[in-house]
Amino acid sequence: MWIARINAAARLNDITYNRLIQGLKAAGVEVDRKNLADIAISDPAAFTALVDVARAALPEDVNAPSGEAA
Repeated sequence: MWIARINAAARLNDITYNRLIQGLKAAGVEVDRKNLADIAISDPAAFTALVDVARAALPEDVNAPSGEAA
């Protein structure tokens, strides 16, 4: 149930569950899934802030489109 809630909130913030968890670990944020799910439900703004921290810690996605024509 926790993972489903986190995943749903993550998708609303345009990030996958896997990338969110990976980014939080890379940023050194230690929050368990129960608390992360609680934050996602009770404080969406705080969850979005955590998503921003996770995104900042992730390397650029090499598979993302570059926006330039080949």
